[in-house]
Amino acid sequence: MTEPIEWLPDGTPYSPRFGDRYHSENGGLTQARRVFLHGCGLPEAWAGQSQWRILETGFGFGLNFLVTWAAWRADPKRPTLLHFVSTEAWPVSAADLLRATSVHPELAPLAEALHRQWWGLLPGVHRLRFDEGRVLLTLYVGDTQAMLRQQNLTVDSIYLDGFSPQRNPESWDLHTLKAVARSCRRGTQLATWTIARAVRDALAQCGFEVTRVPGVPPKRDNLHATFNPRWEPRTPRQPGATPEPSLPGPCIVIGGGIAGAAAAASLARRGWQVTVLDQAAEPAAGASALPAGVFAPHVSPDDSVLSRLSRSGIRSTLEQARWLLNEGVDWAYCGVLEHRTDGSPGLSPEWTQGPGAAWSEPAPPAALAAAQLPPDATACWHHQAGWVRPARLARALLGQPGIQWRGNCAVAQLRRVETPATTHSPDIATWQVIDAHGQVLAEAPTVVIAAGAGSAALLNHRWPLQPVRGQVSWGVHADPATLLLPLIPFPANGNGNLVPRFPMGDQADGDQGWVMGSTFERDVQALPPSTADIHTAHATNWAKLQGLLPGITPQLEPLFTQALAMSAPQPAPGESPALRTWAAVRCTAHDRLPLVGPVDAVHLPGLWASTAMGARGLTLALLCGELLAARVQGEPLPLDAKLARALGTERL
Repeated sequence: MTEPIEWLPDGTPYSPRFGDRYHSENGGLTQARRVFLHGCGLPEAWAGQSQWRILETGFGFGLNFLVTWAAWRADPKRPTLLHFVSTEAWPVSAADLLRATSVHPELAPLAEALHRQWWGLLPGVHRLRFDEGRVLLTLYVGDTQAMLRQQNLTVDSIYLDGFSPQRNPESWDLHTLKAVARSCRRGTQLATWTIARAVRDALAQCGFEVTRVPGVPPKRDNLHATFNPRWEPRTPRQPGATPEPSLPGPCIVIGGGIAGAAAAASLARRGWQVTVLDQAAEPAAGASALPAGVFAPHVSPDDSVLSRLSRSGIRSTLEQARWLLNEGVDWAYCGVLEHRTDGSPGLSPEWTQGPGAAWSEPAPPAALAAAQLPPDATACWHHQAGWVRPARLARALLGQPGIQWRGNCAVAQLRRVETPATTHSPDIATWQVIDAHGQVLAEAPTVVIAAGAGSAALLNHRWPLQPVRGQVSWGVHADPATLLLPLIPFPANGNGNLVPRFPMGDQADGDQGWVMGSTFERDVQALPPSTADIHTAHATNWAKLQGLLPGITPQLEPLFTQALAMSAPQPAPGESPALRTWAAVRCTAHDRLPLVGPVDAVHLPGLWASTAMGARGLTLALLCGELLAARVQGEPLPLDAKLARALGTERL
């Protein structure tokens, strides 16, 4: 449940839990600007920086974030990237959030943008993205001390906020402030409104130099502190043996599918000059050439690692699709029905009692009826889900400023070249990307391998990546009056998945297609598939469709029956098949999770990987791109640190 709020006669929000106002009686806007923003020397301190990282303890209604975001927008010298990390144990409702911020008209557009993303805030880490991913709000939903110890981040400014030390002492005690101090670099500035002696003493004990500064009426004084301990502070490293953070510069990404495009876009947004190399002439020529695919969260009664990862991935996919794609043509945010054909519930009974209901819930009777499933069918309805045309997404990502596409560049090997130090310059290490003829295609200090099934060879098979061929069955017809399409108004998944209708071209009302799949043929790499393989794939996909949506199978049965009856299910020259096939080879790691991180931080510095997406590229690839960029630059992670470790290359 969301946090209950009472509203005082003057319109100030009040917390019954803590018996305290959410901000001073003179209004939160002045406090946000003078105590926190200006108290940390902003915006002057961030001028010309590639990124600026702010930590806030106690998000409340987000006024400090909105004021900081507005200042970033208004500053011509703003940093390329603004990170705002905030802890909040008790998130308010979206309606209360909007009500509290609507009294400040100058912040209204920003408040409405925040309100649109304020959903599904389960305990854990949530990354919200604004201004095309250049303003990143990372919410730690949970206890401040526990979340900071877990995430192990480094920040440049700290807004020490929250209810008064008398009302909420745990947020101000020594243990919490030690966790805050561990998030600092030497020189990190801290600002707060309280001058309580216990807080001043604890900050000094944690390595801060504390001073009083003129306060915001009715308070006479506020506190300012600089982290400058007498000891050498430890440098957080997260996760594993991550190299020292890198500043934006030249970078090469190998692979022009979803994984490579996502990594390239995330780096380019941060100011990197990215060259993308691919052996194909055009982007998304491999597994990302799938006609259309489903993105949806994974669910499990114990909320497994994959379930939590998928939710972080869905947020990233949804937000970037909204920036980049044409809804109704390139993608649709329409929800997905998951038919649990094995009868397992998927969701725990408590799931629908809180913010989890914004993600998924037991399928309502109307959805079951629309899918022609019986009322007692075990199914989930995923609200934050839909379909996307992967090639459109990859091309849109690669079209971002700062990215150069180079097709017909087949990479055969990588070579590290070191230039010895001189009296005027230090050692310089560069990676050369070389083709089969020994020609250098490109070189840069940083290279990202994101070549899907081709990654294993580029990595000299140092990791046990398994190739998996997948084949889908699909159809298309140009005449809507005679179009044979599944009669279901939304995608469905379970054992297989179906996208029932998607445009084939650039118009929502043009030629329409449908796609059903997919096969999972482990250790099979042959392309194109043989006639016998195509026949087997159609049989497999037909069996999956019969189990997934038995009510609509009569409509598609003629197509599959005809294809399966043919000895060679390919059309005569000049004809199009009624039932088509599409095949590609993906790759997976042993635990079926992607690999994101340095290849070998010690012996191969500057070489990174984002690969092994398997069948979950549409759900996880964009998150993996953000995770990779965060690790390269030493940023706050976009997801729970435990989940980042689950994706990390160090696990191998």
